[in-house]
Amino acid sequence: MIRASFEAFEAYLERAVDRLDATTPMRALVREHFAFDDPAAKRGKRLRPRILVAVAETEGANGEDAFAAAAAIELLHNFSLVHDDIEDRDELRHGRPTLWITHGIPAALTAGDAMCALSFTTLLDDPVARAPEALAAMSACLHRGNYAMCLGQGADIGFETSPSVSFAEYIAMIEGKTAALFATSCELGALTAGVAPARAAAYARMGRAYGLAFQVRDDVLGTWGTPAETGKPAGADIRRRKWSFPVAWAMDGPPSADRAVVARAYASIGELAAGDADAVIAALERLGAHAAADAACDAYIAEAVAVAAEHHLDGEGRLAELFASTARRTV
Repeated sequence: MIRASFEAFEAYLERAVDRLDATTPMRALVREHFAFDDPAAKRGKRLRPRILVAVAETEGANGEDAFAAAAAIELLHNFSLVHDDIEDRDELRHGRPTLWITHGIPAALTAGDAMCALSFTTLLDDPVARAPEALAAMSACLHRGNYAMCLGQGADIGFETSPSVSFAEYIAMIEGKTAALFATSCELGALTAGVAPARAAAYARMGRAYGLAFQVRDDVLGTWGTPAETGKPAGADIRRRKWSFPVAWAMDGPPSADRAVVARAYASIGELAAGDADAVIAALERLGAHAAADAACDAYIAEAVAVAAEHHLDGEGRLAELFASTARRTV
């Protein structure tokens, strides 16, 4: 965390997970997903909780008073990851076998569903006394984020069997799949601090812009990143024929030999052969898709900074520093 202790939040999150019924295998599966019993394991960055607590602290709240909301957003995010691993047939996450690989799809789906339910009960069972109206607003915010995320994921799945996806359709998809939870993290953090709805909505706009920057950078890593950096095979997104920023941007450009290479590969349905994927990656590089993604990432970060300036948010620049350092992570 920024002021609140990261270790304290991790312990809070583990206690939230341990509220699951120990008489079923579910708690063990969720603990395995979070690697709670393996101190040496690589875990998630807890970025969304960090953002949420940072907003709450920036708006004058005690960071630990935001832990219930922070745990709720992390549980909701990880519910989506478990389902996403199944939908994308990803076998590794953080360098470890995914739940569906180890325990099968039905068990993994149920573990993800349990995390989704636990997200909302964790928020509503916040030990910090809050007015019913505040809890209702926070719960509605979390539900909206979940719904938008599901819409985006649904669009992403539909893209798998589409020979053509417009750049606008791609942006709309990542606004739901990724940016929605960043917006929710910012808005929930503000609501936790008791700010007015209009100010919380401004934080949501800032979070949306940052989430778009994060996803564009993630698409770069999914195309050009190494297994050591991503925990997944190099070029995994291209081999799976995923519509990412580099691909959607290239297909939105003028006709060329390199664009034709990408178009031919993405006109097919199903996973690309290794040689075809390598040819697409090389064509994307020659077209300037890597540089275009870097520029888009910077533009979204600038948008977030502009929203903050317009509404006098993030007075100490703590969020801007967190946003920039993460969204500009390099390949």
